Amino acid sequence: MSALDDLRNAAGIDFDFGPGAQVPLSGAGTGHSGMSQALASVAYRDDPPEAIKEPNDAASVKKGKFTLLEPNLGEAFTRAVETRMLADGRKPLVQSFGADPQTVVEHALSAKRIRKQRDRRLTLIMGIFGVLFLPGVLIWLGLFQLRRTFAGSQGRQAGFLGTLTLVAIAALIALLVIRVPLGGPIRLYVWSMLPAPIIGWYWAKQISERTAKNLRAHWADLAGGGGSGAMIPEAVPQNPNDKEAERLRVGLAKLAAEQHSNIVHYAGPQGILGMGVRWGSWQLAEELVPKDPTREIDPFRAWDVARAIHDQLRMLERGPLHTGGFPTPSIKHWIVRHVGEGAGEISRPSGDTADSYSIGNIEVQRICNEQQFDSGDRHYVGVQFVLWDGELVLSMMISVTVLHHTLRIEVTGHALGPIHGFFRQGPAGKTKEIRDPVKFWKMKKVPLPLVDAKEVVRLAARAPLTWFPAKLDAYGGTIALPEPFGLRHTWAGKPWRHRFMADDALRAATPVLRVAHAAAFKVLEENGVDISKFEGRSQALGGAVQAAEPRKADEYNM
Repeated sequence: MSALDDLRNAAGIDFDFGPGAQVPLSGAGTGHSGMSQALASVAYRDDPPEAIKEPNDAASVKKGKFTLLEPNLGEAFTRAVETRMLADGRKPLVQSFGADPQTVVEHALSAKRIRKQRDRRLTLIMGIFGVLFLPGVLIWLGLFQLRRTFAGSQGRQAGFLGTLTLVAIAALIALLVIRVPLGGPIRLYVWSMLPAPIIGWYWAKQISERTAKNLRAHWADLAGGGGSGAMIPEAVPQNPNDKEAERLRVGLAKLAAEQHSNIVHYAGPQGILGMGVRWGSWQLAEELVPKDPTREIDPFRAWDVARAIHDQLRMLERGPLHTGGFPTPSIKHWIVRHVGEGAGEISRPSGDTADSYSIGNIEVQRICNEQQFDSGDRHYVGVQFVLWDGELVLSMMISVTVLHHTLRIEVTGHALGPIHGFFRQGPAGKTKEIRDPVKFWKMKKVPLPLVDAKEVVRLAARAPLTWFPAKLDAYGGTIALPEPFGLRHTWAGKPWRHRFMADDALRAATPVLRVAHAAAFKVLEENGVDISKFEGRSQALGGAVQAAEPRKADEYNM
């Protein structure tokens, strides 16, 4: 079986060729949530690219050579997501617990497809007028570039001197064109150089306005938690030689396989990337003493205790009373790797012990039994609750260590809060205030077109270069996403400002702690260990955890 087959199986995706292949829909089979849709809404936005710094100022905007070619937020975000998450040789990604990264990527590809359809038409217009009336088009582009240079790219006014300079240059050019010493058809052609591009501009404006309304409709639906799945027919290979479609399909398969990896990374005070900071920690450490002094303890391993805890945690959603309670949690054996605070990159497993993007089961058991001290990865049993439609991710991580005669069971709580409110913002209509012609003492708002004159020129200038994305990045600029990048944790806040989210985090600790202890004690008792000291310590912890308060447990007050 090839590496590609391993990825396909890990991602749960079947690859078919031919016209009958199904068009991928975002969230198909993954239970996509409103969280994923809110994140995906950025791909359809038309804000300035600097807006990406509002939810996380670690994101950066790299300016290009020409402000006339700079992207808006949706264009830049789409390009950044596609490059960062689908490109060959990309850096590893942090898992997005509580969100579906494939949904976001597919919507980015869908937004790119909508824009590409617009850009084909704009390129045709630029081809017609750029060939027939090239001097006039260049003059108009030059004037708009000068205006953006004077005013900046954020829609500010050019200022009195800037406006005066532009008017003077435009008047001088018009005078030169009118007084050109030519006659006959050539003179008519020269005279038509300046007005002819205006016809092309008007045609381009109609196309751009329709596309802007389409993109804003998707933005509004997704930011509100609704919207339909993203259709990306270009990701369906029509034949075995369709390399671009196959590249997209393989990239999506890698993304899904990486999302299901069993290795996470501890970044010091930043906590576990993707799971949040550690807000609480409870340790039980007692000596292993035989229950019968005349015989030795039956040999057992840390894995036996960890596996018993894993199995017993599956019963968390059941209780003696029909009062709701826990939803079905995700329970998994995790391998935690230390990367340090401020790390710019994470690593993925490789070698014979790796299975796709995960650590193999035999290696997981070995790490649990042998790597409990000194350098190396560590094993944890994790129980995770994704609540509030993905806005809150609670992770309780349990480790079992045996050093000399001491068995230690540590339970830690991690919490990842809701995403920034920026992602829930819907599109605002463009309006301006004018004086009411009848009730002249009042002002009223009137709607404006979504695409104004300078935006049409920007789109038309960018359109031919969209077939050369690397060049367009250099000329127009890009945005760089914060590293190590993951769609969920990058934009997350703290849950402690939300009363009910904080309550949910605190309430989950006590039952998880007690289930972990009960499962461990059962294994100890079966192997002839005196559990009286363990039970006494467990009762003390059971009382302490009831008064759990969130704290910066990873900083040790140092």
